[in-house]
Amino acid sequence: MGSFADFHARSINDRDAFWAEQAKLVDWKVQPQQICDYSNPPFAKWFVGGQTNLCHNAVDRHLVDRADQPALIFVSTETDQEKTYTFRDLHAEVQRMAAILQDLGVVKGDRVLIYMPMIAEAAFAMLACVRLGAIHSVVFGGFASHSLATRIEDASPKVIISADAGSRGGKGVPYKPLLDEAINLSAHKPANVIMVDRKLAAFTPVASRDVDYATERAKHMDTVVPCEWVDATHSSYTLYTSGTTGKPKGVQRDTGGYTVALAASMPHIFQGKPGGTFFCTSDIGWVVGHSYIIYGPLIGGMATIMYEGLPIRPDGGIWWSLVEKYKVNVMFSAPTAIRVLKKQDPALLTKYDLSSLQALFLAGEPLDEPTAKWISEGLNGKAIIDNYWQTETGWPILSICNGVEKAPSKFGSPGKAIYGYNVKLVDDQTGEELTGANQKGVLTIEGPLPPGNLQTIWGDDERFVKTYWKTVPNKLVYSTFDWAVRDEDGYFFILGRTDDVINVAGHRLGTREIEESIASHPNVAEVAVVGVADALKGQVAMAFAVLKDPSKAGTPADALKHEGEIMKLVDEQLGAVARPARVRFVALLPKTRSGKLLRRAIQAVCEARDPGDLTTMDDPGALQQIKDLVTG
Repeated sequence: MGSFADFHARSINDRDAFWAEQAKLVDWKVQPQQICDYSNPPFAKWFVGGQTNLCHNAVDRHLVDRADQPALIFVSTETDQEKTYTFRDLHAEVQRMAAILQDLGVVKGDRVLIYMPMIAEAAFAMLACVRLGAIHSVVFGGFASHSLATRIEDASPKVIISADAGSRGGKGVPYKPLLDEAINLSAHKPANVIMVDRKLAAFTPVASRDVDYATERAKHMDTVVPCEWVDATHSSYTLYTSGTTGKPKGVQRDTGGYTVALAASMPHIFQGKPGGTFFCTSDIGWVVGHSYIIYGPLIGGMATIMYEGLPIRPDGGIWWSLVEKYKVNVMFSAPTAIRVLKKQDPALLTKYDLSSLQALFLAGEPLDEPTAKWISEGLNGKAIIDNYWQTETGWPILSICNGVEKAPSKFGSPGKAIYGYNVKLVDDQTGEELTGANQKGVLTIEGPLPPGNLQTIWGDDERFVKTYWKTVPNKLVYSTFDWAVRDEDGYFFILGRTDDVINVAGHRLGTREIEESIASHPNVAEVAVVGVADALKGQVAMAFAVLKDPSKAGTPADALKHEGEIMKLVDEQLGAVARPARVRFVALLPKTRSGKLLRRAIQAVCEARDPGDLTTMDDPGALQQIKDLVTG
């Protein structure tokens, strides 16, 4: 295949020919007439005139050669269940789910919201939606009613698919009360809710709205539901991501470009082969779960493991036991998970036969060098490959493409720019491109974004343009909002966010969302939330609040009580994933004389760093008070 440098250069300089070749990796009902239409920047349309179907490429086309090969391996250490679905089984289950949706009036273009734990039925639901040409919107099961309600309102789904409960650490986590409350809060009311009853939590169905999945499934044991061939530019799904303003952004993905991007990534990035096994430990509520639990491996003809449970239950060897049992070739996890495993008995790493494993990929947050070295040594030198990307891009921006040309990883770096991505480092003040080594700039991508990236923000083209795009000298570039440097060998190192989004164990959280939740407490007058470096999770949220009546948090006991109330409030509104590590009470927050909160200075003090130039600060005592709290 030649050198990766040539491969990458061709993807930029001979873009259409390059992606026309990659498009041969998928099935088309109608071949594309135009590879890329970039006549209306920054909106890119890929494979224009082509017609395809995401479910067909993930499931149906494999029935010819591998119908009886494992496709979906469901493992739950929470409920002690394990079941393997072949491509033939998966095809049947997806058609049953699609038939239920059809009975409820779902047609091409309708939205279906999926609020489910990591169970096989969630995979059936996603695949059934794209089979029909419906647009799914998966909401992470850890989100509480308030967060769920905003997504219901924005996506306006005809149907919601949910379950009675998830499970964590052996304890049921009821979903139905959260869903009912979210529907009450939302201005949009779905026509129906499909309920998968796992018998983990009792619930009362809502008459004329809720339908029982098992009852409806039994009616469609042999129903045939053909794939709906859709235009390549037809939306496949929306997925919400936190922003610097309160309202989450609905990232809108196409069908053709996404299918091609994932199909190409399997051999080029992950070295996945048909008949192999892929184990991604993420959740379908996140983009990694969409791309590399459900769609990518199945498009590539691989079996995919869908895991419900913790990485340390029943013990810290559970994941490695699955690698041995199912002969996993490619594993994809997050640095936080590896840091958790680092605390377990090291003998668990050598207890199992991991000879099938080619590489461990890590993403979601920066991979620190000590963790990378520890897992590399623990896995006896197997490839540890970091990669960097976003909900918006749908697949990696930076990594190592060993499927094109073998290259070493550098600890602490997610690698080089992937094919298709014309990555530029830009000076945030001048907009000039930084071409030298080790210069700090904003990581940007020159348009058009490659296939599989977001088309726009759902229902808000203007926000898409205003949020992500800026014109620098002679170029229109997409901003990742991440600082980075590039070394002499072209390897990038991510240095952190330029905006107010924090990364907690791979989950992107908008500090403004958390602030709004805390501010809804009746005794909170003002609040600032910052992301603070954490050895285990990468970052944690730290909150500083000014109370309307400071006497109510006058003693340590009072403060602790108030802190507990606020954390409970965040849990109820946003979910435990957004809960701050600490809530501390101050008399005033550090601000500039013009009233702007100095979040960067607060973060620096919390991390024992120099807060920098504070000449515009209104009252230096405000920052000193925070310093005394965090160092006292």
